[in-house]
Amino acid sequence: MSLARGLGLDPRVPALFGLVHDSQRRNDDHDPEHGPRAAEYAHWLWRKGVIALDAASMALLREACHGHSDGHVEAHPLVQVCWDADRLDLGRVGIRPDPRYLCTVAAKDPRRIARAWAWSTR
Repeated sequence: MSLARGLGLDPRVPALFGLVHDSQRRNDDHDPEHGPRAAEYAHWLWRKGVIALDAASMALLREACHGHSDGHVEAHPLVQVCWDADRLDLGRVGIRPDPRYLCTVAAKDPRRIARAWAWSTR
């Protein structure tokens, strides 16, 4: 959410992304379809009225969930923020964030990467 705010973007999509993007994992190892499943789950929650977003924001949330583990860096700025937040948290599985796979200038800042690494490995 801090990345979104720093870019003057609405933090609701990144906040919801944080809750949903890995929720449909079947395991913590190789599960390449977890992103698309999370996108569909988010859409289902939206249709049920659990997620309160306009249609355009919902489409961005779905895109962010669907492609978050594919290594893409080109997308709408809100989607980029979601992907960056996820990639900055890879220390939780022992992977140091690599600026080549980050989308925004703010996420690529070495100080932010160092803070993210310290946070996610504690």
